[in-house]
Parts: sequence; structure tokens; C-alpha cells
Amino acid sequence: MSLSLSGKNFTPAMSVAVLLVAMLSLQGGASLAKSLFPAVGATGITALRLGLGTLMLCLIFKPWRLRVTREQRVPLLLYGLALGCMNFMFYLSLRTVPLGVAVALEFTGPLTLALLGTRRLLDFIWVVLAVTGLWFLLPFGDNMQAIDPLGAALAVGAGACWALYILSGQRAGAEHGPATVALGSLIASVIFVPTGLVFAEPGIWHWGVIPVALLVALLSSAIPYSLEMVALTRLPARIFGTLMSLEPAVAALSGILFLGETLTWQQSLGLLAIIAASAGATLTLKPRNTRLKQVEITSPPPQ
Repeated sequence: MSLSLSGKNFTPAMSVAVLLVAMLSLQGGASLAKSLFPAVGATGITALRLGLGTLMLCLIFKPWRLRVTREQRVPLLLYGLALGCMNFMFYLSLRTVPLGVAVALEFTGPLTLALLGTRRLLDFIWVVLAVTGLWFLLPFGDNMQAIDPLGAALAVGAGACWALYILSGQRAGAEHGPATVALGSLIASVIFVPTGLVFAEPGIWHWGVIPVALLVALLSSAIPYSLEMVALTRLPARIFGTLMSLEPAVAALSGILFLGETLTWQQSLGLLAIIAASAGATLTLKPRNTRLKQVEITSPPPQ
């Protein structure tokens, strides 16, 4: 008997496996993108990834069918700007920061958003864990030689954009679902694709780059986003959010396997602390706004 993504035979264990494949695809795409930096530059791969990914999302979700109200226009513009800036800063950070560290630093954005306004002692534990993780990852003291300060700042900035992406996304039209991401990605492309092309390396104009860039867009957008939506509809939200907290670890593994990156023991401890803080916050936090909680833990950034 064949198994179907929509059939009764699709067990929770299979949903977990699908989500892990999505994370591997996303971070594998990031590793492949980073390998293109010498030829096209970080801004060039941002332009290619964002532009080609937007085409794929538009073909799948057809955002031109959306009915955007007047109240949604400004939030939608902010949503698109946050999405584009998040991608731009994240890829710029990868020039000098290991993939796993960059993803962990980026995670501090939505984690901070989730922890804002908390008052319980248990929530304070996640704050301490997150701050501890940042202390080990950011270039303080003895770590000054381990992590590039500008690269770290760009990764943290990408996390701040992720938080803005979450806040503006729910106002831009959460009822439109994935199609909102396609429309936001289209807005981001209008601004950041030309910007990326202007500052790209000359190799971006070689036709041989296009097939690899298409693969990056496929691995980083179409495949993981589709698989995440499948898993999201079959897993409890808290379980989904907890598993998504493993993203920095998957990114570190991808960097080790495909890019030959290594982490110091301090960086590994920092990464694990942020993973623990993210997973713990997802499982135990009680946000004031239930709808915000759903957006926070079920909206991985489309990078």
C-alpha cells in the first residue's frame, strides 16, 4: 500500500521526518549559496536566491489573486522590506561567520519577541540561557578573534528583521496564508534584487551560475516551505516549534559537511544554549496574544 502525504498512513513520526528533511534542505541550500560567494558575491546570491525564489512562490501561490485592504498595505510593505532585509543581512553575515553560528544569532530575533513581557520565573530561565548563548557566540573578550564583529552584527540584525517580519506578517494578512509570503517576497525582490545585482561580483553574469542558483532557490524556498506546511498541518504547534529550534544545529552540521566549517567549544556551547532557550520558550511560554503565539512558532524565515 502506498503512502500519501494526505493519507491516514502519514504518522506523526513521518511528519517529524518531513520537517527534518525541510530543515536539511534549507540549510543545504544555504551552504550551496555560500559556496557561490567567490563567484557572485553575497549580494549577488541574495539577488539570485530572492528573485528566483519569488518566481517559484508566485507560480505556486499566485499572490495576484489576493485582495489587500487599505489597512493591510503599510504592514504588507513593512513585511516585504523585513523579508528582503533579513535575507540580505543574513547572506552578508555568512561571508565571515560560520553557518551554524549565523543561524543561532538570527534565532535571537524571534526568541526575544517571544520573551518580551514575560514575568514568570521559568521564562527568566530561557532569557538567561539565551543571553548565555549570545555571550559565547558574540565577539566579546577572548572571543574577539573567533567571530567577526561585523558578521555577528549582521546576523543579529537579520534576527531583528525576522522579528519585524513576524509582527508585520500577522497584520499584513495572516488569513491569506502562504500567498502572503509570495506577495511579501515580490515586494522584497523589487528592492533587493536590483541592489544585489549592483554590488554583485562579475561572475553573476555567467550563464553557468543560473542552474546552481535555481537549485539554491529550490532548496531554500520551494522544497522546505512546502514540506514545513505539510508537517505544520499534522503536528501540534508546540511540537513543530520545538523541532524548528533545532535549525541552528542542522545549520552547523551542514556547514561542517559541505563547507568544512568548524566550531570552537565556546561556539558549540552558545549554539546549544540558544537551541535550549528556543525550545524551552516554545514549550512553556504563554503569550498574551494567542494569535501572535501561533505566528511566532510556526513562521520560519523563507531564506
